[in-house]
Amino acid sequence: MGRLENIKEPNDIKQYDVEDWEPLAAEIRQFLLEHVSKTGGHLASNLGCVELTMALHLVLDLPKDKIIWDVGHQSYTHKILTGRQEGFLHLRQLGGMSGFPKSVESETDVFETGHSSTSISAAIGLSKAGELQGVQSTVVAVIGDGSFTGGLTYEALNNLARLKSSCLVVLNDNDMSIDENVGGMSNYLNKIRVGQTYNEVKSGVEKGLMNIPRIGEGLAKAVKRGKDSIKGLLIPGMFFEDLGITYIGPIDGQDIGKMVDTFEAAIRLNRPVVVHVKTIKGKGYRYAQRHPKYFHGVEPFDLETGKVLRKQTKMTNTGVFGRKLLALGEQYPNLVAITAAMASGTGLEKFADAYPGRFFDVGIAEQHAVTFAAGLAKGGMIPVVAVYSSFLQRAYDQILHDVCLQGLHVIFAIDRSGLVGQDGATHQGIFDVAYLNHIPGMTIVAPKNRYELTKTLEFAMEYSGPIAIKYSRGDAFYGLREQMAPMECGKSERLFKGSTVALIAVGNMVEEAYMAYETLEEQGIHITLVNARFIKPLDEELLSALAEEHSTIITLEEHVFEGGYGQAVASFYMRNRIPVAVKNMAIWDTFVEHGRVEELRAHLGLDAEHVTRMVLECLETEKREL
Repeated sequence: MGRLENIKEPNDIKQYDVEDWEPLAAEIRQFLLEHVSKTGGHLASNLGCVELTMALHLVLDLPKDKIIWDVGHQSYTHKILTGRQEGFLHLRQLGGMSGFPKSVESETDVFETGHSSTSISAAIGLSKAGELQGVQSTVVAVIGDGSFTGGLTYEALNNLARLKSSCLVVLNDNDMSIDENVGGMSNYLNKIRVGQTYNEVKSGVEKGLMNIPRIGEGLAKAVKRGKDSIKGLLIPGMFFEDLGITYIGPIDGQDIGKMVDTFEAAIRLNRPVVVHVKTIKGKGYRYAQRHPKYFHGVEPFDLETGKVLRKQTKMTNTGVFGRKLLALGEQYPNLVAITAAMASGTGLEKFADAYPGRFFDVGIAEQHAVTFAAGLAKGGMIPVVAVYSSFLQRAYDQILHDVCLQGLHVIFAIDRSGLVGQDGATHQGIFDVAYLNHIPGMTIVAPKNRYELTKTLEFAMEYSGPIAIKYSRGDAFYGLREQMAPMECGKSERLFKGSTVALIAVGNMVEEAYMAYETLEEQGIHITLVNARFIKPLDEELLSALAEEHSTIITLEEHVFEGGYGQAVASFYMRNRIPVAVKNMAIWDTFVEHGRVEELRAHLGLDAEHVTRMVLECLETEKREL
C-alpha cells in the first residue's frame, strides 16, 4: 500500500512533503478502484476529487476545522485520509461502512448528507455557531456544480455574506450531476470555464495599466474603484461578488499545490469565499472518465474491462416504465415528461430522444419540477414527473399546494419506492405513502408486477386528477401474469381465495407474499391473498368483505407503519368497529441503513419467511382461542 499505510488518523497526510503528493494520489485512486470494483459504489465522482480532498486535508486541522460534503457520495477519499481504509472491505454492506458521511464512524464526518444542495446552509449554521461561542475554526462546504441547480443553494448564498468568520465554499465543478448539467447556472459556469482564471487576468491587466507613463497608476486605481471593475468586465454576471462573496477561480482540481495555496489564501481572508475548482469526473480510470454516468453509482465490475459482473437478466421496473411511456408518447401528443437530473435513472432517455420537445430535465430542482408540471397541466398537457421516492419528498409543499389543491392531472412516477439497498438511510423510499396519503384528492397506486405497471400507466393517462404510481428499484416481478383484474379506481385485487387469514400485500411486496402463499399451499394451508393495488382510495368494500370471511387480516408493505397502508387499514376497521384481528407487517419507526435489499427485508421481518411465520402464528392463535 506504500504511503497509505502510514495514514491511520486525521491529519496524518501532513507528514508527507510536496514530492509525495502525486504518488499518494495515485495510491488512493488505485485503492478506490480495487475496492469499489469489488463492492460497488460511487466511483466516478470520487476519482475526480482525490486531489481536491487531499488539498483540503493538507490545509485544515480536523476535526477542529470542518468539511461538509454536499450529497456526500464523493467522500471516499476523505474516509481514507481519516483512517478508515479497512472499512472499504465492507463498503455499503449490511453492518459495514456507509458510502456517505456518518458521524458514528468518525467525528470528522460533521454533517450527514445524502441529498443535494444542503451543504452551504449547514456550513453557515456551523460557522455561526462558532461565532456565537467564540470558537475559531474554518468550515468548508464542498458542493458540486450539479447541486447549484437546487434552490436551497441560492437561499444559502443569499445569507452567506453575513458571516464574519472563515467559511469556504469549494465549488467542485465537473460539469455533471448524475446526468449532464442543464440550465442557466450551467451556462454561466461554462462561460467562466472557457475564460482565463480571473486572478491571473486581473493581475496582468493591473500590471499593464501601471506601466502606462504618467496616467497608469491613476487609471488602475480608477478602474479598481469603478462600479464595473476589472472583474466585472471579465466574468459575466459577477454572480458571487454581487452577493458580497469573494470568488476565486476556476483553478485546476488536479493541481494539489495550486489548491493548497489557494485554500490557505482564502482562509486567511477570514470571510466567506467561493473557490471554483475544475475537476474531471472519473479521473484516472479510462472507462469511468469516458462514461461518467455509468460509473456514477456502479455495481461490482471487472477492472480490466469496466464491465459489471452481475448480468441483468430481467427488465427493471424503470425499464418497463420507460418503454411504456415511450409508447404512450405516440398515443398522447400532449404527454410530457419531466425529471430532476436523472433522465437515465428514471428510464426517460428513449422518450427524450424520441420527443425532445416534450422532455424536460430541470436539474436538481424537484420543487420546480412539480410546480412546472402544475403549470403544464393547467395549460392542457399531461405531465409525468419521474423522480426517485426519497427525492420527491423534497417537493412536498408543491405537491400539496400547487397540484392537489387545484386537482390537476399530474402523474407522479415514483421510482425507487421501498428499500433501495446499499445507498442507505438517505435514499430508502419508505416514506412516500406517508407524505402523500393524507393529501386530499391524491390517488396512489402500487402495481404488483411489470404487467400491472403498464396497465397502471394506461389508467393514469385517462385519469382526471393527481395520481402517484410507486414502484421499486431493480428487476421487475414477472409472476402472477394470469391474475390481472381490470383497473378500477380504488379497487384491490383478490388473487387467491382461502379462509381464516387474509394477506394483503402492497406493490413490490406481492412477490414476497406470493412466495409465502406457495409455501403455505405446500403445507395444505389455504389463505386469501390480496393485491392492494390502490393505496388511496382504500377498497373499503373489499376490506369489509374480508373481515366477514376471515378472523385475521395481515397487511404487508415495504414502508414505515406510521402513515402507511397498514395503518390506514387498521384505522378503517377501528373507526367502523369491525371486529377483526389486524396484524401489520411494516417498518417500525426507524431509519433503515445500507445493505442488500434481500438482507434488509430479512432484517426487518418483511421477507417471505417472516410472512409465512406470521401466518402460522395467527393460525395457531386461532386454534388456541377455539
